[in-house]
Amino acid sequence: MRKIILMMGVSLDGFIEGPERQIDWHLVDDELHQHFNDELRTMGGFLEGRVTYELMEDFWPTADADPANAGPTAEFAGIWRDTPKYVYSRTLERSGPNSVIVREVVPAEVAALKAAPGGDLCLGGADLAASFLRHDLVDAYRIYIHPVLIGRGRPLFPPSATRTPLRLEGTRTFGNGVVQLRYERA
Repeated sequence: MRKIILMMGVSLDGFIEGPERQIDWHLVDDELHQHFNDELRTMGGFLEGRVTYELMEDFWPTADADPANAGPTAEFAGIWRDTPKYVYSRTLERSGPNSVIVREVVPAEVAALKAAPGGDLCLGGADLAASFLRHDLVDAYRIYIHPVLIGRGRPLFPPSATRTPLRLEGTRTFGNGVVQLRYERA
């Protein structure tokens, strides 16, 4: 069975974006970008909310056509195009190639998607992650802690009365100071 993996960058003080949705504090250099490519290349699909999808779709489909985008950046353009995308949105009218619009997070439908053949499913986007967490649909976490305190913004984990035991699967420190924590449900 495929897993739903929440893969997200977070500040040391626990925020995934600033109060105006800023993510300019993310430290993504070539080493970290190559790591993301290696991780994401194995995924069977990307689960994204509308905001994340539109930001990604605006840049990545043709990013490798620009000579200024070399190395891991150009490489990710192909990964983006080739990987199926499930876009969760109540308002989006159309989506690009290799994507399907899903209107609601329905646990039974997510279970069917997990049971389908293919690689694990990468969950991204602040609103969508919060919805999957509320429904207890996340199987694993790949959290990238950036060495910065931003003071306020949107926390990674919304308040919850549910206790979820996790098992540490590994850690990795990158040259830019970002630390990856890998957890799975215990």
